[in-house]
Amino acid sequence: MTASLRMIVGAALTAILALAALAAPIRERAADAGWQAYQHGDYASALAAYEAAAREGDRLAQFNLGVMLLRGEGKPVDLNSGIAWLTKAAEAGMVQAQYNLGLLYESGIGVPRSLTAATDWWQKAAEQGHTEAQIQLATQYFLGRGAPKDWKLAAKWYEAAAANGDPGAQYIIASFYEHGDGVPQDLRRALEWYVHAARQGDVGAAAQAKDVARRLAEAGNAPR
Repeated sequence: MTASLRMIVGAALTAILALAALAAPIRERAADAGWQAYQHGDYASALAAYEAAAREGDRLAQFNLGVMLLRGEGKPVDLNSGIAWLTKAAEAGMVQAQYNLGLLYESGIGVPRSLTAATDWWQKAAEQGHTEAQIQLATQYFLGRGAPKDWKLAAKWYEAAAANGDPGAQYIIASFYEHGDGVPQDLRRALEWYVHAARQGDVGAAAQAKDVARRLAEAGNAPR
């Protein structure tokens, strides 16, 4: 790999892994040597502890080990091993691993670029309620990228992300309801979602909410 290509791959990987923070234990576990060592900046000890647990089938350890190997924490960057452990965690149902594998397949970092594979992993994560995966999956269906173009499925997953509180998804699904894209046109539902997004500081959503409210009032359907 040339120096310039290594820099490009490194920059892209850094951007992806900025989203892939190590996962903390779900419960308080004083005996979690890997987490304790990582918190104290002892990456070599954390790596060793996570590897021991990962080999015992602990999906949390598999995920954390994979992220550390991809970041080069505790030892030099090892894309192949990092992705292998991330995949094991994803196959065991760990939602963070599924989402981040989707990002890696989308970018083609350490794996052959495959938008279809990205969609598959995001689907698994989205079904577990992962908001960012729901947005990515919705966008795949919206654009017909790595999945058939399907505005109904795009609307389904944007609305799921909107229900999870994402303001961008709230604006998008509001627009879908306003124009009848992928869902039956429903100005009341559109207004509801625009208001949700506006309350989170989306200035454009606030403007759209006013416009939709005006149209409803003119049609004699002012919201109560």
